[in-house]
Amino acid sequence: MVGMGNGRRIGGISISLLSCNCNSNNYLVFPSSVKLKSAAVFGVSLPNPNPWAGVAVFTTFPFRAANDSKNKKVAKAKATSARVGVGMGLVKEKRRTRSNKDYDYESIIQQQQSSHIPVMLGEVLDVFSSSRTITSFVDCTLGAAGHSSAIIRAHPELKLHIGVDVDPSALAKARAHLNSLLHGQAHPHLKTHTFAKNFRHIKSVLGQIDENILRSGVDAILMDLGMSSMQVNNPERGFSVLGDGPLDMRMDPQASLKAEDILNSWPDAEVGRVLREYGEESNWHLLQNKIVQARLRGGLHSTGELVDLIQSVTPGMRGRRQGWIKTATRVFQALRIAVNDELKTLESSLHACFDCLAPGGRLGVISFHSLEDRIVKQTFLSIIDHNREDAEGNEEELRNIRDDNINETWIRQIIQGWNGKILTKRPITPSAEEERLNCRCRSAKLRVIQKI
Repeated sequence: MVGMGNGRRIGGISISLLSCNCNSNNYLVFPSSVKLKSAAVFGVSLPNPNPWAGVAVFTTFPFRAANDSKNKKVAKAKATSARVGVGMGLVKEKRRTRSNKDYDYESIIQQQQSSHIPVMLGEVLDVFSSSRTITSFVDCTLGAAGHSSAIIRAHPELKLHIGVDVDPSALAKARAHLNSLLHGQAHPHLKTHTFAKNFRHIKSVLGQIDENILRSGVDAILMDLGMSSMQVNNPERGFSVLGDGPLDMRMDPQASLKAEDILNSWPDAEVGRVLREYGEESNWHLLQNKIVQARLRGGLHSTGELVDLIQSVTPGMRGRRQGWIKTATRVFQALRIAVNDELKTLESSLHACFDCLAPGGRLGVISFHSLEDRIVKQTFLSIIDHNREDAEGNEEELRNIRDDNINETWIRQIIQGWNGKILTKRPITPSAEEERLNCRCRSAKLRVIQKI
């Protein structure tokens, strides 16, 4: 690797331009005295048998040699190995834990009685492992009962199952699935209860079954915040950008507010706020103006009309991964969150669910976009209050406590608090195989908290 000029500082960042070749395995090999923060590679056609020969631009920061005895601690750094692909890319570590769980797609399909495939099923079973005794389980987002049925199969000792879902059509399918499962298997001591309610009412649901459950708590609670395939594939629900249907987007058909009401009746500034905050859409102001203009022509009344409006103001390709369908997905997400008040409901529900856990009980949450995941992460930290003065030991020691979780290989790093511990310092994401076979799972993130 031959340097082409000295490093130059631009905006506080040291920039180096290097001419480089890859080794036989198509990996860049960096000098031991250089530590990379990111790298961009520009492929060029050269008379060289290695197709990845080219010019690389690196951002670096000062790094002293490891043989300097006074700076051995500074020399300890994360290994950087960047595989070079076609074109230009950045070397960036994703702050997540990729699941290495085997994904048995055929087995999962055979066990389901609907088109919906439960996301990260193997990982959920690990969280509520069969090595742990679970006598009570609450599924806060029952859906088609995919996760619930797997938990019931894995835990013959289960005595109480509670399923909650705000969507009555999903609840009807779940009840049929559970009845079929229990009829064909020996669970003589298992009692199941299903409720057509939002999970924010979990305390009243448990109290309705038995006041003693509220006092003693339950062993396991699961929240899957994603949309089910049954909902997305039904254009009459208004959730899909690919199907033409009414602008509804209500999870609870009994609710009064629809997406159509927001687009045609809410103040201009509120429409813009929804697109900006809930959809994280950079083009929100232009979309807001177009939506307001559409009101003068009778308004928007179908998902097809909304998609047409989005296509009219969005270039076909804006960057490699952008385009109208990305914008439409963000707009639909924003409207769905506003219609169902999802974010405010989520935070309060996380606190309520943790309160309902028995000592040693676990709450697992699968989120599907950054807004949800951020709330889950921050709420978990708030719940355990790991900076509290009466927590024993220093923070660095507490983060690596394993105690009774020593045999659970999926646990990498723990954040310990005074009343609970977060078992996923970084969220677990689906395995590469699951992402390949079920593309709708690709943005899923699983976080777990355990009560002490």
